[in-house]
Amino acid sequence: MYHILREIADSWGLLSMTILFLGVVVWTFRPGSREVHDDIANIPLRNDEWRED
Repeated sequence: MYHILREIADSWGLLSMTILFLGVVVWTFRPGSREVHDDIANIPLRNDEWRED
């Protein structure tokens, strides 16, 4: 049983993780996502009021 699970993890596990990684990279750098990433990057700066006491 161990050897069967080991073979599945070595072959199909590696393949599925590679496909997942490539999918995340493609999703991140897809056309039109720049506006979304810029908006998300500015979240900490929203509603930022400098108070001078």
